[in-house]
Amino acid sequence: MQSTMYDRVGGTPFFDELTKRFYEGVAADPVLAPLYPSDPDEFEQARVNLLWFLVQYWGGPATYSEERGHPKLRLRHAPFVIGAAERDAWLAHMTEAVRAAGLSPLDEAQMLTYFQASAAHMVNAAE
Repeated sequence: MQSTMYDRVGGTPFFDELTKRFYEGVAADPVLAPLYPSDPDEFEQARVNLLWFLVQYWGGPATYSEERGHPKLRLRHAPFVIGAAERDAWLAHMTEAVRAAGLSPLDEAQMLTYFQASAAHMVNAAE
């Protein structure tokens, strides 16, 4: 039986910590912070949405889809102007959060490859 990334990293607690590290960077980033809710409860909800999306994507429970429906990532991000600067800032914070997790080299590479592709896919504005 092949294990999922979700299983290999220890399940939901891993993604909870990953998203906390990531959102700490986002909150202090002058490029990204304006794109996120300023209300602390809404900011936390954005983090939780990412947490459950990642849990589901990497093989865990389908809580995200059960609560929010299909991810439709580009559609959900369409209201925000996302150019190269936003993509690069987002990816830098996510890369830092992933690298701080101490994953195996293969799991880290797989995760970072996914985030690189996802960040590029979200770009919706020309420079």
